[in-house]
Amino acid sequence: MTHTVEKIGGTSMSAFDAVLENILLRPQFHYQRIFVVSAYGGITDALLECKRTGKPGIYQLVAQRSDQWRMAISDLRERMILINNNLFADPLTRGRADKFIRQRLKSAEECIDNIMNTCRHGQFSLRLYLPQIREFLSSIGEAHSAYNTVLKLKSFGVNAQLIDLSGWNDIQSDGLDEVLADALTHVDLNTTLPIVTGYAHCKEGLMKTFDRGYSEITFSRLACITDASQAIIHKEYHLSSADPRIVGADHVFPMGKTNFDVADQLANLGMEAIHPKAAAGLRNQGIPLKIMNTFEPTHPGTLISQDFQSEKDNIQIIAGRNKVFALHIFDQAMVGSVDNVSFDVMEIITDNKVQLVGKEMNANSITYYLTGSTSSLNNVLYKTEKRYPDARIKGRMVALISAIGSSINTNQALSKGMVALLNADINPIAANASMRNINVQFVVEDDDYQKTIRALHHTFVNQGDMKKMKVA
Repeated sequence: MTHTVEKIGGTSMSAFDAVLENILLRPQFHYQRIFVVSAYGGITDALLECKRTGKPGIYQLVAQRSDQWRMAISDLRERMILINNNLFADPLTRGRADKFIRQRLKSAEECIDNIMNTCRHGQFSLRLYLPQIREFLSSIGEAHSAYNTVLKLKSFGVNAQLIDLSGWNDIQSDGLDEVLADALTHVDLNTTLPIVTGYAHCKEGLMKTFDRGYSEITFSRLACITDASQAIIHKEYHLSSADPRIVGADHVFPMGKTNFDVADQLANLGMEAIHPKAAAGLRNQGIPLKIMNTFEPTHPGTLISQDFQSEKDNIQIIAGRNKVFALHIFDQAMVGSVDNVSFDVMEIITDNKVQLVGKEMNANSITYYLTGSTSSLNNVLYKTEKRYPDARIKGRMVALISAIGSSINTNQALSKGMVALLNADINPIAANASMRNINVQFVVEDDDYQKTIRALHHTFVNQGDMKKMKVA
């Protein structure tokens, strides 16, 4: 029998009754599946920092040498115990779940305390230990949710097995593929349902290498090394033609089928169907990826494959990103030396850990589209001005919106999109078409973000002649 490797996202894990009913217990035969679970919603934010707002979690408080890190661990302990209380009615099972996470958090607190005490001596620098602290803190959320999932499944008679890849007690670690292969060596998928932690301790350092996308890397590599027939991600929403919160749930459609080129474009805009490096492994090995809605288990979802291409010109999704920092550099002296300027600025961007989501250039000017924290973006602007004091450098917030499809006529889409925006009283700042015939992109004022998405979606999707199933 062929097997699937499936990942359950954090928001879905927080609605565990739906996960249990719609995913874990739904098929009559529970096995021939491997599940990779994320931490419950918001837990990784509390362990590290809030991904959306940047609010410091335990890790950031430690990095800042703030005494509040102890209180943050105490608050997180109460929060995790409350999750257990809501999950388990049986006192004995709940006691086991509580004991597991209390011990894990106690060990983490003792470890951080020892490191902080050591670094009070001048010969030791906390900065050198921060990557390791971030790694082991990252693992706690997934260990908690995976352990609980196994306990819950066993109470329903399912032979679930915890595959704890956190390396909590391991002295040495191998490469990620070796860690995954070793963990599953003696697992019989015909009789066992493995529940795998999204974080895996390995010599590459998942957090160091992939940051918050680490669970999707674990998921992807598991699918590849076990030669899965299909990889499945369960999310709390459909991969739809636009954000239903912007255009309205009655106006969006599930994408149905698409390819990895489209998935990469979405990832670049922060609307990740899957981390692009995780997608690369599946793509190279020819493993299709399905995106399923946790709350609609009978819906076929969206199938992403290497070979899919629309039978006709078809915009599949309008996706965008607001609060994008446009760094514009104009310098007459740049003519003939644009490459040198680009190299210098990219060093500044990389050093300040901001993300490049787009770039435009001509003979004497370059515009970079960047996302990151306000302080990091301001630092990029300051260092660029310092590096090129004679250049005219401006920074402003804009929004990037793309019309994306597996195979589109980009010239027609560009002109049609421009007309749609002008008819909606939106004045584009810039626009461009991809030579790969995958997307066209429009740059608009940040305040016009939602208005632009609605205008483009109405033009390219709602007025299309394809009959599509509406999202419920």
